[in-house]
Amino acid sequence: MTLNKVHLVGRAGRDPEVKYFESGSVVCKFTVAINRVTSNRDEPPDWFDLEAWGKTAEIASNYVKKGSLVGVVGSLKFDRWNDRSTGEERQKSVILIDRLELLGSRKDNEAASNSSYDDDF
Repeated sequence: MTLNKVHLVGRAGRDPEVKYFESGSVVCKFTVAINRVTSNRDEPPDWFDLEAWGKTAEIASNYVKKGSLVGVVGSLKFDRWNDRSTGEERQKSVILIDRLELLGSRKDNEAASNSSYDDDF
């Protein structure tokens, strides 16, 4: 048996970047910052790169903004490439999102996106 599951809850570090392909596929990438539960409040957060595909990517691109509180369930993968200038192999860990949950209230999400529109209800 093998297991590769990651559960994270944190705040988006930037607005998502979306890319559409000629094949019709869509990918959405963004980062999330997660504070460690320690007694030292001065410790910097851990940063994770996230990647979503398909319908999840479209939802993330429409609703996640910098500062949004999100929960994700996914798997750890490694992107590998050769550095153009040195030819050395590089790698970066990425969380491939299986499930995205938009957390926090609507008011929190609006404040995170700095939007200024009025609701009539």
